[in-house]
Amino acid sequence: MTDSPNTPPTAAPLAEGRWLWRRLYVFGVSLALWILLARAIRATRPEALPRVTDGLMALLGLLLVLYLVAPTAQQLVELSTRLRLRAGGRP
Repeated sequence: MTDSPNTPPTAAPLAEGRWLWRRLYVFGVSLALWILLARAIRATRPEALPRVTDGLMALLGLLLVLYLVAPTAQQLVELSTRLRLRAGGRP
């Protein structure tokens, strides 16, 4: 069945709305950071180890916070559309 000329075409939802790509990205980067942490433990002198591991754990914590708080691409598009409509522009 085709859409009538007055009906706008429907677009498929963005992949980010399903969180799949965000999950895969965070999983991959988290795994890489854990590998870096394991390598840092083996390669670092014992007296410098606390500073190196603190930095890597802080980076992992930042990544997890961004994962939980940062908006998805779909939410950013919706926000941009709303702001344009309020300003009198077209969507």
